[in-house]
Amino acid sequence: MSSPITSFTDEALIAFDTLADRASNLIQPTLRLGVTGLSRAGKTVFITALVHNLLHGGRLPMFEAAHSGRLARSFLEPQPDDAVPRFQYEDHAARMISDRIWPDSTRAISELRLVVEYESASGWNRFFSGGRLCLDIVDYPGEWLLDLPLLGQDFAAFSLNAASLARSPVRADLAAPWLEKAGTIDPHKPADEADARELARLFTNYLRACKQDERALSTLPPGRFLMPGDLDGSPALTFAPLPNLPDTPAPKGSLMAMMERRYESYKSVVVKPFFREHVARLDRQIVLIDAMQAMNAGHEAVIDLERALSDVLSCFRPGSGSLLTSLVSRRIDKVLIAATKADHLHHESHDRLEAIARRIVERASSHIGSSGADIEVLAMAAVRATREATVRQDGEELPVIVGTPLDGERISGELFDGKRKTAIFPGDLPKNPDAFFKAVDAASKPPLPDINIVRFRPPLIEETENGIKLSLPHIRLDRALDYLLGDRLA
Repeated sequence: MSSPITSFTDEALIAFDTLADRASNLIQPTLRLGVTGLSRAGKTVFITALVHNLLHGGRLPMFEAAHSGRLARSFLEPQPDDAVPRFQYEDHAARMISDRIWPDSTRAISELRLVVEYESASGWNRFFSGGRLCLDIVDYPGEWLLDLPLLGQDFAAFSLNAASLARSPVRADLAAPWLEKAGTIDPHKPADEADARELARLFTNYLRACKQDERALSTLPPGRFLMPGDLDGSPALTFAPLPNLPDTPAPKGSLMAMMERRYESYKSVVVKPFFREHVARLDRQIVLIDAMQAMNAGHEAVIDLERALSDVLSCFRPGSGSLLTSLVSRRIDKVLIAATKADHLHHESHDRLEAIARRIVERASSHIGSSGADIEVLAMAAVRATREATVRQDGEELPVIVGTPLDGERISGELFDGKRKTAIFPGDLPKNPDAFFKAVDAASKPPLPDINIVRFRPPLIEETENGIKLSLPHIRLDRALDYLLGDRLA
């Protein structure tokens, strides 16, 4: 049965792809893990840390298969999808470990196959042969996922929603140049390429400004406007919502007709293939969120992150499925929401970070849970860039974190050069997560705690006496692995 974002033809193609994948799985058991998240949530870092720890026998005490000694070995193999760029694990690991530089953000889809050989926990299964699981990791920008709700909207609905968001108090000043220009143009006037390009440029500039640290907003479709790839400059990206659309149909040859046609082309050429060929083929999904950045930006950014995640999670195909239906319809049976950068807080605040993340995805979680799929929320750091310590100040011991701030970071007016370590008091998160979801009078300051958000360099990785680099340190990466993979290695 088709969904609001797929047609009967789409479902037929998905069924064909799923049947082919299932046939392949009979020979080689495979799990397709989707990794996504909004900008700077740490997708590339997560995948690199996951692979590095499995390849190099990292400390994973909460990952049962590793803790019990059942993991035999892990190694990389060529991925099955030759048309998808490979996730360049080796380059990312070298930047983090040797150069102590964070890898570049995800700009497009990529894939990596990691093979895990293991001993089954069942003595009966061990008697026959060792286990082998191919983990196909699919990395894609969360901004692209935010495009999927567009499949259920026509151009008029898209324009209405975009204009409503743009006029909200936290966005209005950023959207002003686009809204002003669009307000001077009659949608029924003859189509003009110069008008289309100018409106698309102003709308894209507005989306980029929303993404900056000061606002840290998350709901920014169309996603390819910010990450165009090889579509940069194409007609499929040269359109913009029109905020003052008349009720009458678009005359043939008008600007409105041109925008409608290009919007529909964007959905059919860009969004539908992405969903059908990648999202609809996933078995498990992890969504990384930078809740810290949103909290630092304030109430509006947290509410916007909640909205974006609700849109993202509503586009997955969750469910357990029966043996028969799973042959032609793939469902995501587990979703992990991971609040990243837990190493930027003292461990005493980790439970509170997790509680805030749960509150952010509360509405969307009920939809996934009712489908029969499982959803979990976790506070983690795929790579731990700090360590904890205590300092005495005014006769009182304060819990601090110690690390090397990135070059250019400022703390209390002090500028750092990327070489010197420092200890900072990160602040405490509130016990009640609702503090971040309540609007406050503009005349008064929001009753939010002061959180020192500082970006640190990757850690210095120690070597053994034989010159072998140890695995990347982490916070709860092992719990994430156990949730996502544990039952498939039983």
